[in-house]
Amino acid sequence: MSYRPPRILIIPGLHDSGPAHWQTWLQGQYRDARRVTQRDPAKPELERWAERIRRTLEVAGDGEWLAVAHSFGCLALARHLADHPDSAIREALFVAPAEPDKFGVAESLPHQRLPRRSRLLASMNDPWMSAASAARWAHRWGASYSNLGAVGHINAEAGFGPFPIAKSWVEAARARAAAEQRPRHAEFREWAFAV
Repeated sequence: MSYRPPRILIIPGLHDSGPAHWQTWLQGQYRDARRVTQRDPAKPELERWAERIRRTLEVAGDGEWLAVAHSFGCLALARHLADHPDSAIREALFVAPAEPDKFGVAESLPHQRLPRRSRLLASMNDPWMSAASAARWAHRWGASYSNLGAVGHINAEAGFGPFPIAKSWVEAARARAAAEQRPRHAEFREWAFAV
């Protein structure tokens, strides 16, 4: 069976991500990318949003995924990963998470290392989460942490249409996935020649 690279799962925040948003740009870079569409993207309900991630993956079929979440979507993704440690999501990118306390959901989120490799990108002046809080959540979740400076909420309003950092993360994660496949093929070839 031929190797299939992980697909991209876009998980927007409140009010979805419009046509000028970097998540929409990133989705357009990958033909097989999927977007999690909430029934009511203006109503932040953690459990319902996390369940929507699970259902989107279920409908999309087999295979691994790289999840790219923004704002409240980050909280839903963290909850999904905690609830489903066997999720098909291979790696996660959290960009500018929303402050859980603003929505009263901090106690409903995981406070321990997530079961997947992850990275959290934050900003010095994000109105939705302070840099200190972002660093704390990254530490709790076992995510590598990067502060991009004074770049607001890392959304279209802050000037983020194309977002090469997100695409670079996707490409690096895909390269890691491909590298894991190589030893198996090499071992098979060695075995085949030895027989």
